[in-house]
Amino acid sequence: MTITGRAAISPPLEDEGPPIADPSVPDPIDVQSWSSLSRHEQRARLRAESHDGVMSRRELRAHGWDRKAVAREVRAGRWLLHGKQTVALHTGDLGFEARCWRAVFEVGEAIAVVDGVTALQCAGLTDFTDDCIHVSVDHIARIRPIEGVIIHKVIRRVEGEQVGAGLPRTRPTVAAIRGAHWAVSDRQAATILLMSGQKRLYRPEDLAAMRVLIRGRTRRKLIDELILAVSNGIQALGELDITALCKQRGLPPPTHQIIRRGPRGRIYLDIGWEDIGLFLEIDGAGHQWGMAPTEDNLRDNAVTISGGTVLRFDIVGMLTASDAFMDQVCEAHAMLTARAAA
Repeated sequence: MTITGRAAISPPLEDEGPPIADPSVPDPIDVQSWSSLSRHEQRARLRAESHDGVMSRRELRAHGWDRKAVAREVRAGRWLLHGKQTVALHTGDLGFEARCWRAVFEVGEAIAVVDGVTALQCAGLTDFTDDCIHVSVDHIARIRPIEGVIIHKVIRRVEGEQVGAGLPRTRPTVAAIRGAHWAVSDRQAATILLMSGQKRLYRPEDLAAMRVLIRGRTRRKLIDELILAVSNGIQALGELDITALCKQRGLPPPTHQIIRRGPRGRIYLDIGWEDIGLFLEIDGAGHQWGMAPTEDNLRDNAVTISGGTVLRFDIVGMLTASDAFMDQVCEAHAMLTARAAA
């Protein structure tokens, strides 16, 4: 189930392992030393110990700031409340990390773990925009909707799924798979898995191993295929899919693994129709590594110079936008067929 500030609901995922442990509590306070500080010095110390400028009421109580003391700071215009449990030790906007901590505080420190795409952003994923903070809780937890937070209920947790210290959040392999399940579209699911892989947030083999433990209920087949793409094990599958799509569009069967001669020796092409000079190249993950893009460009240029036409496809695009790609194949095939017959 998924819960937001508007109480949106989606099915629970079939995830993993034992329930999470409570987050670590603040270190014991030296009451005598703390009480000897002025209120101004205490505020400065609190800001230094805060989580990007926010603390929970529980943490503040441990430092001697009860509900009345917090209320005085709020009335004085020094602090600001962001829910029932979150106190900002300033009156400005909350940063990303502070919003993550707020989500944990408001949902419940003992049950909430930052998860999905938000956990990936914490791990280093950039250029991905999501205005909400995603957290996961056990499926039996009783929680209320929190504004700006999407709460996902999971049936089980994987042993060791959380990072060791700091903000309670899942490891990138767990977050990537769950984020793909929770995505609003197949395209977003592909973006989450591929972008986090490109950022080297996990090793492909670790992602594949975690997939055995986290199955989920939505878009299982697509996620399996995307993980194969990340692991560079989908080349043959891509060629098979292209052949099936060509048949559905009424195109003649293409030839696989075509060999042509170029100025630098043999040129190997994935699929094509040699009689009209149309060739299709399917790019798996390996086409983005090392010198592979350069080799691909040199090969395509050689084919073009010799009068051929090469259309390139990435395997993720074939999974999420196959109709658009096949429209281009059909258009090119019709144009080149007419040209050959003229």
